[in-house]
Amino acid sequence: MTETKIIPIFPLDLVLFPRQELPLRIFEPRYKQLVDDCMLGDGQFGVCLIDDQNSINGWNSPKLVGTIAKISKCQDIELDGLQLHIETMGRNSFRIKRIIPPAISQPRNYDPLTVEGHQEVSKIHEEIGIQEKMYIQAEVEMIPEIDENISLVRWKSLIELWKKKIIYQALPQIVDSHALDHVLEQYYLDSDTPTIDYIYSLAALGAKDPNELQPLLEAPTIDELIQKAKELLTIK
Repeated sequence: MTETKIIPIFPLDLVLFPRQELPLRIFEPRYKQLVDDCMLGDGQFGVCLIDDQNSINGWNSPKLVGTIAKISKCQDIELDGLQLHIETMGRNSFRIKRIIPPAISQPRNYDPLTVEGHQEVSKIHEEIGIQEKMYIQAEVEMIPEIDENISLVRWKSLIELWKKKIIYQALPQIVDSHALDHVLEQYYLDSDTPTIDYIYSLAALGAKDPNELQPLLEAPTIDELIQKAKELLTIK
């Protein structure tokens, strides 16, 4: 039986892949509580793409496959402690087995960018007990990593698809193929020994929407990962 554990969940409008860096600015009370709890523990939480079709107690709901983020640095942005800056690194991906809703529901007309919104949430939190969790948690199981690398032939095939897509999207402006080689160099994607991470990075360069990247995160094998990358990079 696969081992599961309970972790905090941070739904975001992005897909975090394993071994990718992710800096975050934290200002909402519920996520400041999440970071505080992580810093007292193992420094890890789950990052999931927001599921636009669902919500949990009024809050953004996560997609069911995400990636563990490990906090490597945490500091106050201002002396008042109202904002935090954290640096994280993606680790293993996981699948949510059971969602644990937050202790509070989203207030009506809640605006996460205002002091008033933060004060309202903090007041509700104090009323129900500050030990209660304002953020989503989930029981998750880890997904085994793909331990194969992509062959150079298949990698070059993906690069050609990417170039064709970028050139097509730029029309009527003319984009030179050699200029795209420089882009690959800039992102360190011009290697003769490509890895799984190269596929993630190339797909991110070719995606217009984070929902296009979610199938790659969910791919269980190298063949399916390459197929999902091809689908994303193929001109529709």
